[in-house]
Amino acid sequence: MSKFTNPYLRRRYHSEAHTTVASKRDAIRSIIEAGMHGLCFSPYIEGQGPGTTITKEQIRQRLALVADSVGWVRSFSCTEGNELVPVVAKEMGLKTLVGVWLDDDFEANERELKGAFELLEQGVVDMLAVGNEVMLREEMSAQQLVDYIERAKRVADGVPVGYVDAYYLFEENQIVTDACDVVFANCYPFWEGYHIDHALVYMKDMYYRAKAVAGDKPVVISETGWPNKGTLEGQAQPSEENAMRYFIDAVRWTEQMEIPLFYFSALDEAWKVDVEGDVGAYWGLWDKDGKPKFW
Repeated sequence: MSKFTNPYLRRRYHSEAHTTVASKRDAIRSIIEAGMHGLCFSPYIEGQGPGTTITKEQIRQRLALVADSVGWVRSFSCTEGNELVPVVAKEMGLKTLVGVWLDDDFEANERELKGAFELLEQGVVDMLAVGNEVMLREEMSAQQLVDYIERAKRVADGVPVGYVDAYYLFEENQIVTDACDVVFANCYPFWEGYHIDHALVYMKDMYYRAKAVAGDKPVVISETGWPNKGTLEGQAQPSEENAMRYFIDAVRWTEQMEIPLFYFSALDEAWKVDVEGDVGAYWGLWDKDGKPKFW
């Protein structure tokens, strides 16, 4: 679907372009107080990252910072303590999109699946995402990924099962799309280098491209966001004002269109610098210490 198919969306995509910083802060405060659909959540604090075993108490402390502002949380792993995220989320009255981390370590993948199956048995999983950007990282074939998805579906007992990746990889790997109950599409105008003036309209196009190949299956925007600090990516400039503008427009549009959105991310995570460069530490709506950044 062309980004200019719908004239209403063409009118609205830059709606926050000329508002003041103060009015953006007011708009974000209103969104936070009303509550968002979903947030991507990792419990790591300074000096931690994948490989660190997380305690339930730490998860509870970190999740409590954002729990009143959201209906759903998305986790990324079912091992190293991350399997406790959906348990704590349920204790706080939240719904859960539980992530199973897959990569080319097939022994670790089995541990992840085991953790996911135990969470399904506990009844703390509302949706299950089997794999995150495995195809983007080229760590396994589409058929190998489908095998994991099908194994999870046999255990899920009515819980929708899908896979998370960049929107265009669902176009390029129809067998993966067909295996999913729900398509979890990551839509990042920032990483494709789009200027903030054009970012929202391209995010919409990304969503509709995933929707076109999903057919009747629901499509969830499993990640989108904009960093507030760091190095220019093409024409995409990290800045506080751009991050605020993108958040407001993305949330408003998805709410208007009734599209489930998991914004990336809840909290800043310093460990991501190692894989994403300097921008990696600045995707959160809250900073690394749990302080709101934009309102």
